[in-house]
Amino acid sequence: MDWLTPPAAGIPAAEPARPTAAANPFLAELEAIRRPPVNPFLAGDDDEQASGNPFAPRRAVRPTVGETAPRKLRLLGRGLGVAGSYAKVLLLDDEPAGYCQFGPLTAYPRAQRTRDLYPRLPAAPLPAVVTCIATTAAARGLGLARHLVDDVCADLSGRGFAAIETYPEVGARAEATSGATPAFWLSVGFVVAAPDERFPVMRRELA
Repeated sequence: MDWLTPPAAGIPAAEPARPTAAANPFLAELEAIRRPPVNPFLAGDDDEQASGNPFAPRRAVRPTVGETAPRKLRLLGRGLGVAGSYAKVLLLDDEPAGYCQFGPLTAYPRAQRTRDLYPRLPAAPLPAVVTCIATTAAARGLGLARHLVDDVCADLSGRGFAAIETYPEVGARAEATSGATPAFWLSVGFVVAAPDERFPVMRRELA
């Protein structure tokens, strides 16, 4: 009842103690995600600033492969958690012998920027893209990459895609590129949709 009794003259009233968040079971979850306050009037749309708003939707933590993983695996890991990013691994005698990463154009901003350089390419329907394809050294020369491409094309056709594109590098060695070579794509039914001295656009229409 101390809070009802007026303080004596000359003695400042003591501020009542605030209950801690831990004492309120309804604030436990909010306290767990609480972050330092931010100034909502600061210019810019920095994600760090936006994340301080407890009412704003929070981005889910994207899966990673870890900093100690091989560099190639870490690069491929950047596609984890991206909607529409797919990959297939080809097994030979139960051992990985090849892989292919692919998906809709919207899943790969870099591919979209490359495609924007060629305004003559069909604007609709947007194609799927292959970003990486490779076979192990022991499996090369067996035609496995051809089977992998055919399987990817059949998969994408079943998903409703009308075409597939890829952007290989002219003159690159097979061991030095993850996008194969224009000659390889020609051998598996692709055509040159947009010629370029270094990065032509290869395209294959899907049934």
